[in-house]
Amino acid sequence: MTFRVDRRQFLMGSTALLAAGALSPAALAQENRIRLLFWGGQARADRTYAATDLYSKANPGTVFDGEFMAFGDYWPKLGTQVAGGNAPDILQMDYRYIVEYANRNAIAPLDEFVGKELDLADFDADQLEGGKVNGKLYGISLGANSVATIVNVAAFEEAGMEVPGQELSYADLPALAEKFNSGNKRQGMKVWSDNSGVESALDNWLRSKGKGLYGADGKPLFDENDLTEWFKLWADLRAAGVTVSPDDQALDATDAIENTMITLGKAATTAANSNQLVAFQAVNKDPLSMIHYPRYKPGAGGGHYRKPSMFFSLGATSKKLSDGAKFINFFISDAEATKALGVERGIPCKVSTRENIAPTLDAQSQIALNFVSNLGDLLGPLPPSPPANAGEINKALRTKSQEVAFGAQSPEEAGPAFFKDVNEILARK
Repeated sequence: MTFRVDRRQFLMGSTALLAAGALSPAALAQENRIRLLFWGGQARADRTYAATDLYSKANPGTVFDGEFMAFGDYWPKLGTQVAGGNAPDILQMDYRYIVEYANRNAIAPLDEFVGKELDLADFDADQLEGGKVNGKLYGISLGANSVATIVNVAAFEEAGMEVPGQELSYADLPALAEKFNSGNKRQGMKVWSDNSGVESALDNWLRSKGKGLYGADGKPLFDENDLTEWFKLWADLRAAGVTVSPDDQALDATDAIENTMITLGKAATTAANSNQLVAFQAVNKDPLSMIHYPRYKPGAGGGHYRKPSMFFSLGATSKKLSDGAKFINFFISDAEATKALGVERGIPCKVSTRENIAPTLDAQSQIALNFVSNLGDLLGPLPPSPPANAGEINKALRTKSQEVAFGAQSPEEAGPAFFKDVNEILARK
């Protein structure tokens, strides 16, 4: 059984059960209640709760208190709960934040459960390594993904165009936009979202030019000149009519799929992750597909890598650590649960799970699987885990990009200013 709490924090189902006397205080006291917190939309929630219901059926007496919300709302919620000593038993964790939460002792090391509650015998080595901090395992990757550009196929077809191929670079976008704008049948739609404030887009662009965000020592691999070039690139794309307006892009402030430019009908593309195609399709009537992020320049290598899409971690203060580890193992291994989950959280990391679900995947899931499997020369190695304060830098990038977009700062001013912000943030303990 799972008690579901959506973004409105209201659960009619459990309220009705309690009101009807279906769950007496004595019954509640005997239940093994596990709190589960994750980010995502309704499509992810439906799949997650299907898995928790299967677990409860296999483990009578186990009840899940599940809660989900948009990515941008998730981290303040989790931070408040951790600070108050009320962290959930099982929580979703991101590659960007795992170092920070591990160093704060907010999540529990999982090493003691490996080979017992956790069977990781056929787990992909690179994905397992991605969940380690200082040699200890703090997160179990729920899937491998890569950044991706979600594409409205119908909008391109209506404009008399094919979806761009793997050779697309940023230099190609003005010509792409000119052709799209001339044939576009949808009033107000642009070909591209403004990704100047999207950390993954900056990271991918830097990697495509032979750099990256952070090294193993946690220091930046870029300089202020790179940032000036980045902000100028997007200023030029805005001026060329490639991207949505700053006012439109500002609507996408919480990373909720419902507020992205493609879902709102403002752009024919949007920056995302490969595992999100399923959720995007669930709220978009037009057929969607995926392409890579543009290359730095024609002929440049790609900036993609197979990233742990997200982890399940255990709250350090949880009294249900063993139960939590047992559930995580079920979540990544059980034949029926993994079929219900599909690839919505990424390509499964266990060989046996991939073989189990492959025949059952729907069209969007097959697209995601094929995309991650066929990145070719766009694919590079997994970078080191971001430093502890990387999440704050991500927020600062979005703020600075908006300042440039709205004309408060020029790219030449924003590059050095943001680089200074980055170093000040990284210097904080």
